Amino acid sequence: MTTARPLARPRAAQRLAALAEEVLGGPLPVRLRTWDGSETGPADAPVVVVRSRRALRRLLWQPGELGLAQAYVTGELDVEGDLAQGLRAMWTAARERGLHAPGLSPADWVRAAGTAVRLGALGPRPPAPAAQANLRGGLHSKARDRAAISHHYDLSNDFYRLLLGETMAYSCGYWSGEDPALTPADAQRAKLELICRKLGIVPGSRLLDVGCGWGSLTLYAAEQHKAQVTAVTLAREQAAYVREQIRERRLEHRVEAVCQDYRDITGGHYDAVATVEMGEHVGDAEYPAFAAALYRMVRPQGRVLVQQMSRGAKAPGGGAFIETYIAPDMHMRLLGETVGLLEAAGLEVRSVESMREHYVRTINAWHRTLEEHWDDFVRLAGEETARVWRLYLIGGALAFEERRMGVDQLLAVRPTPLGDSGLARANTADWYQNLTTR
Repeated sequence: MTTARPLARPRAAQRLAALAEEVLGGPLPVRLRTWDGSETGPADAPVVVVRSRRALRRLLWQPGELGLAQAYVTGELDVEGDLAQGLRAMWTAARERGLHAPGLSPADWVRAAGTAVRLGALGPRPPAPAAQANLRGGLHSKARDRAAISHHYDLSNDFYRLLLGETMAYSCGYWSGEDPALTPADAQRAKLELICRKLGIVPGSRLLDVGCGWGSLTLYAAEQHKAQVTAVTLAREQAAYVREQIRERRLEHRVEAVCQDYRDITGGHYDAVATVEMGEHVGDAEYPAFAAALYRMVRPQGRVLVQQMSRGAKAPGGGAFIETYIAPDMHMRLLGETVGLLEAAGLEVRSVESMREHYVRTINAWHRTLEEHWDDFVRLAGEETARVWRLYLIGGALAFEERRMGVDQLLAVRPTPLGDSGLARANTADWYQNLTTR
């Protein structure tokens, strides 16, 4: 007579996988490994490693993108191997299998809590990672906007210098060809030249650079095109860096750097106004006033260039992870809505150029730098912040690659009351030919 062996109890990986499949509405697109050494899921799928029960507790308190991000940033959850390939495979599988976004209905929460009890993971909400933004005050008040900008851009000039390289340009580059010898710095200089040409910058042109960053456009326009530039930023570290560069390059007679809110800019009648990836920080309700300020600050027949990111109608804003860790209060909208807002302010949009694929290459270059100098970035900013940036750059590149996000250059002009743009037909043709044959 033989005695039947008792059935083995499901281990942590099997319990979590069963719960995840109920919540997602289909089979798990990843292989799961948990803190007790158990594994389950497709053998050829990316391996998600849950190192701690605390990761499960975070997801109970914060289901979805933000809870997953918190667990990754703290190291409680990881993806084995290449994170970019892992995320791409997971998103592809989710689309193909019709899985819905993680979220807990009341019934799901009860099941999840039961699983957490059995796994010893139930408990109070874990503290938020130190790298998470914690802003106070009214949305897009001047004080809150200063804090939001400081959270991201005042990380340290040394951090950004290592990440961005010699141009210190923290925006989409312009890759003018497939030549493998092209460097990220080449792409950034090509972008700066493109902007100057679109704006018609000539020696003596008065240029206002709103949200100037570390001054890449400001310094390029002053040195290469002899423009008179006023550079405006809210970030103290950026303003200090630009002023240092002004002194080193002996550009005091051409460039002024101001640390202030765009709403406090006085004066106007600039020949050209540029705002490169700053409009995303303005806010949804505030954008009409921002567009009106651009109109006010440029002279009649002067040009305005807006380089700005966009998101689809189903996902406005910035996304939970970006708004919490990278750019608090960020808002992106459909491209067409931005065009409408600029025109409603009185500007005439003359051209729109998509640069989406260029951003994939730009961000991938930044990510390579991050991985190649990982220990240096950890030393400069700490492990959590380095992991935030890894997730941010990988996720951003995939979002542009898959057309969930876009980025465009919009060129507008302030016409005269009689509608004269200053761009006669022949001049416009010559201008466009210069752009396309550069």
